[in-house]
Amino acid sequence: MDRSDVVIIGGGVIGLACALALIEQGRSVRVVDAGRVGGGSSHGNCGTITPSHAAPLAAPGSVAKALRWMLTPDAPFYLKPRFDPALWGWMLRFARHSTRSHWRRAAEIRLQILQAARDALPEWVERYGLDCEYDPAGVDYVFRTEKDLQDFGDELALLDDIGVAYERVDGAAYVRDEPALRDGVVQVVRFPGDARLRPNLYVAGLARAVRERGGTIVEECEVTAIEAGDGGVVASGPDGQFRGRDLIVATGAWSGRLARRLRLRIPVQPGKGYSITYSRPSLVPRRPLVLHERSVCVSSWDSGYRLGSTMEFSGYDSTLNRRRLDALERGAAEYLHEPVGPVKEEEWYGWRPLSVDDLPLLGRAPGHRHLWLATGHGMLGVSMSTATGRLMSELVCGLDPHLDPAPFDPARFA
Repeated sequence: MDRSDVVIIGGGVIGLACALALIEQGRSVRVVDAGRVGGGSSHGNCGTITPSHAAPLAAPGSVAKALRWMLTPDAPFYLKPRFDPALWGWMLRFARHSTRSHWRRAAEIRLQILQAARDALPEWVERYGLDCEYDPAGVDYVFRTEKDLQDFGDELALLDDIGVAYERVDGAAYVRDEPALRDGVVQVVRFPGDARLRPNLYVAGLARAVRERGGTIVEECEVTAIEAGDGGVVASGPDGQFRGRDLIVATGAWSGRLARRLRLRIPVQPGKGYSITYSRPSLVPRRPLVLHERSVCVSSWDSGYRLGSTMEFSGYDSTLNRRRLDALERGAAEYLHEPVGPVKEEEWYGWRPLSVDDLPLLGRAPGHRHLWLATGHGMLGVSMSTATGRLMSELVCGLDPHLDPAPFDPARFA
C-alpha cells in the first residue's frame, strides 16, 4: 500500500494547486486521478482569471430565467427538461440562495478569494516556470444593445461597491481601436484587474512542478472507496490502495458521487460547459472578450483561439450538443469579423461543480478528522486555484490561513 502525508483525489487544477502548496509546506503528496491530469473542466475552459466574476450565478431571478429558457436548447443558462429529483432538490436550494442579500454577501466572499488568487498568480508563474501564455492585460465585456447594458447595471453597481475596478469605453471609439470587432458596439466595460492564460498549459505546468518537487501523480486510477479514521485515510479502487495521514477530495463535479459513499452532503451539481478551439485567425481581439448578449467568451493566445461558455444542467450527459456548439459560433459572428479560426482543432464539453450557494467548499469534511474537501468552484476553478491551494495547505498543516475560511467551510451544509 502506497503511503503519503496527503493523498489528493482529483488531478485537475484544484487538486494540483493543493498538491503544490502542500509540497511547499514539506508534505509528501500523492495525486490520484481516474483519468488523465487536467482532463476535465480544467482543460477546455477559456482561461480567463476574473475577479470581475465575483457576483454569483445564484442571483435574484436566475432560476426563473432558467425555467423560461427550458424550451430554448441553445440558451446560455439551460435547464434540460427531465425527471431528476436530485437536480430539482438542488435547484430549490439554489433558488433559496438567489436573494439580493446573499448575492451581495457571496460576491464579497468570492472577491476575496478571486483577488487573492489573482494577486498570487504572477508569482506562481515565475516561481514554477509555468509557460502558459499568461497575460495580465484585463478582460473586456462587449455590449451591442442599450437594454443589455442597462440590465448589467445592477451587477456593475455591485462590483463597483465591493471594489472591483472597471472602465467604460464608448463603443464606436473601442471599435476604431479594435479592428477585430464589427460596428454596432454600444459600450465596452473593461476590467483591468482580470487576466488570461491557456488553461491546459497551466495545468500541465502545475503537474510538472509537482513532479519536479517530489510529488507523485497516478493517472487512470479510479478511487471507489475511502475509509477515514482517527489514524488517517485509505483510498482504494480496482488498481490499488493509497494511505495518507490526510486526504483531500478535489474531484470537481464528481465530488457529490464520491461523497455519497462517505455519507457526506456535498450539494454540487454538474454544470456542463462547451468550447471550440481553433487555430488562430488572422484577426483576433487584443484582449479576451465577453460577448455579453450571447454569453460567449473569446480567448486568443499565440498558440490558438477559443470560443466558450454556457451553463447546461443535464446531469452527466456525455454527448456534445451540436446546437449549443453552433450557438457559440453564431454568437461570435454577430460581433467579430473573423469569428472562427481556419482549422477547428477541438470541440469540447466539461462539467463544472456548482454548489447551491455558488461558493466553494474548502475545509475539513464534517465528522472527519483527516478528510478534507476542495470543490464547488463552479466556473472559477482556474481563477481561484492559487488561493485555494494555499488555503487548503494552511488548513491541513494547521497554519494561520491567509483568508477567512469560515464562509467556505463544508460544515455549512451539514
